[in-house]
Amino acid sequence: MERTIGFKERRYIEELRILTKSTAIDCILDDRFDRIIYVIRPGDMGLAIGKKGENIHRMQKVLGKKIEMVEYSEEPGEFIANMFRPATLSGVNEDENGRVNIVIGKKGDLGIAIGRGGANVEKARLLFRRFFGKELGEILASGDSS
Repeated sequence: MERTIGFKERRYIEELRILTKSTAIDCILDDRFDRIIYVIRPGDMGLAIGKKGENIHRMQKVLGKKIEMVEYSEEPGEFIANMFRPATLSGVNEDENGRVNIVIGKKGDLGIAIGRGGANVEKARLLFRRFFGKELGEILASGDSS
């Protein structure tokens, strides 16, 4: 799936590279939640975060926005799991309409997966649509019927 990266996004990706020495594949500016979402190259996540999250804190001070990072994966199920960390997923399945439904492993992780004001769900929808061209469906706790 082809993505275009604008001037602002390129600037933020370069800022990440300078401050953390890690590589971002993509960057999304989410004005609704006043944040920048980076998609980090596989294997660079530890470098991007830094010890005790120091790189994220430093970038938040420099850029003045909340910073979120997701490790990229070619495999859609693994990419979705990375988006919802630290919540654990027990399954990802596609329904008859082509929408991808997510099953959360523990009921207690449902709130973590949704996020405050639906921020994590919105992040997952934006990224999944951008990278795989598919829509996310429902998020269910294991034990719920679909």
